[in-house]
Amino acid sequence: MSDQIKRVVLAYSGGLDTSVILKWLQQTYNCEVVTFTADLGQGEELEPARAKAELMGVRPEHIYIDDLREEFVRDFVFPMMRANALYEGLYLLGTSIARPLISKRLIEIAKEVGADAVAHGATGKGNDQVRFELSAYALNPDIKVIAPWREWDLTSRTALIAFAEAHQIPVPKDKRGESPFSTDANLLHTSSEGKVLEDPWDEVPDYVYSRTVNPEDAPDAPEYIEIDFERGDGVALNGQAMSPATLLAALNELGRKHGIGRLDLVENRFVGMKSRGMYETPGGTIYAAAHRGIEQITLDRGAAHLKDELMPRYAELIYNGFWFAPEREMLQAAIDHSQDKVTGTVRLKLYKGGAYIVGRKSPHTLYSEKVVTFEDDAGAYDQRDAAGFIKLNALRLRLLGQRGQH
Repeated sequence: MSDQIKRVVLAYSGGLDTSVILKWLQQTYNCEVVTFTADLGQGEELEPARAKAELMGVRPEHIYIDDLREEFVRDFVFPMMRANALYEGLYLLGTSIARPLISKRLIEIAKEVGADAVAHGATGKGNDQVRFELSAYALNPDIKVIAPWREWDLTSRTALIAFAEAHQIPVPKDKRGESPFSTDANLLHTSSEGKVLEDPWDEVPDYVYSRTVNPEDAPDAPEYIEIDFERGDGVALNGQAMSPATLLAALNELGRKHGIGRLDLVENRFVGMKSRGMYETPGGTIYAAAHRGIEQITLDRGAAHLKDELMPRYAELIYNGFWFAPEREMLQAAIDHSQDKVTGTVRLKLYKGGAYIVGRKSPHTLYSEKVVTFEDDAGAYDQRDAAGFIKLNALRLRLLGQRGQH
């Protein structure tokens, strides 16, 4: 192994798992480890990861801590939101959409430092191993990917802690017992799964939620907000221009306050099993509703309905790890083309767990009061035309009905 791998770039959080992986890589492959920690807005202090990596012998110039929040929202979250993507009709893909960006940066760093391989801490049961590796191979077909959870014999939390203590790796006190659940967080969402969440009949305990207040405890008065869109992307909140990451962060705070964005889901993993997860996507839930709202008046029916037909396939591609696949890029091109006139303002009412559209306007609106009115439309629509329209559409149904009479 040692003559094959001289340097590896590790996706490193500074937590127990990836700290053990760091030491395991040094020992097993006798290689130099470069660490990469991505700031995706997970809300944690990341500098301790630097100190921990240095403590474990990583050279300071080989410790990467990158602020990717703007790139994450601008180049990954917003394009996905243009598609109104929901996996299995419910999940806003908060974990899935972060993985291709982490993989992209891993491959870039590997090239910068001349690494032979990249490594990640995803387990052999989950989707993330697939997402990391499909993205890595798409960006560098010759890269070697090391997945310790598929190689080592550390098969339990107790074994990880024992390994850490044997190698003087600091272990947080709350990791010395069994964690009640595991979490993953970024600017778009927080996901929780495992342990207390494994029985799908049991309600999610309130202490699991970290990004939203209980809707029952949310303010008793609704709050109204306005989001401005340009060509399918949010650009301002309540008239104040904002960058993509700043806008999502502001919506997160509003969603937190009003208990918006909770989802209890049993989903079908790509690897074949069903899993139960709890997702909190406060700002993303508000944003997704608003984007739908502006599309209602700016998209033609044919384009809107075709988008809705494409969406499940697009969402599945992201969930399964095919962000860099040509079929996802083809769908993205069609989706982006549809957004050319998706510009305007949506007004929403936030109240006790709900984000409700209450108004929308656009300089490119296709909504015509003159045509749709129940009052005198001054000849804008001739209701007699509907008779022929109905007769033509009924023709095949009448023929079928006549056949059934014989």
